[in-house]
Amino acid sequence: MNKLLLSAAVTLLLTACEQKPDNASSYPTGSDSSAVVGATSAEEKEERNKETALASARAIATGNMDSVLKDVTADVTDYGDGGGDVIKNKDTLTTMLKSFATAFPDWKGDNLMAAADGDYVYVYGDWSGTFKNDFMGMKATGKPFKFKDVDIFKFNDQGKIIEHRSIQKFATMMEQIGAQPSKK
Repeated sequence: MNKLLLSAAVTLLLTACEQKPDNASSYPTGSDSSAVVGATSAEEKEERNKETALASARAIATGNMDSVLKDVTADVTDYGDGGGDVIKNKDTLTTMLKSFATAFPDWKGDNLMAAADGDYVYVYGDWSGTFKNDFMGMKATGKPFKFKDVDIFKFNDQGKIIEHRSIQKFATMMEQIGAQPSKK
């Protein structure tokens, strides 16, 4: 159950579309190692990091978890909402997110907004989806979830995500979808 809670929190936090908003600047993101060179001031780094976090959050709707996670380090740490196990690498996080995206194929974030403070970016949005396929031993209920959440991302100097946290408790979603943890 702890892994399920952590997985959902991580998934909600690391969502993204490859699209840039109309007002987005042209700072490099992703695997472009010149990102630091292109972002010389603290404000420029914060803008670059906001764009990266928003792109990751928007990518959730595409269902392409490789795209969602393209800007995380190999040793990324995901704390979720603090109620479950900590995920300590990109491979484990990828597996969990892909499983979540299969269970909630219409999972998406709307009304996404970002704010930055130093190495931290806060992405606020409305998250929704429908429990259409079994997940971690739980039978799909066909019920939807919808809630507001804030994802907190920490970035390194190269513009890569090194940590993620979620504010919304995973239990909120579980209640809405009527999910019952599998019995061991």
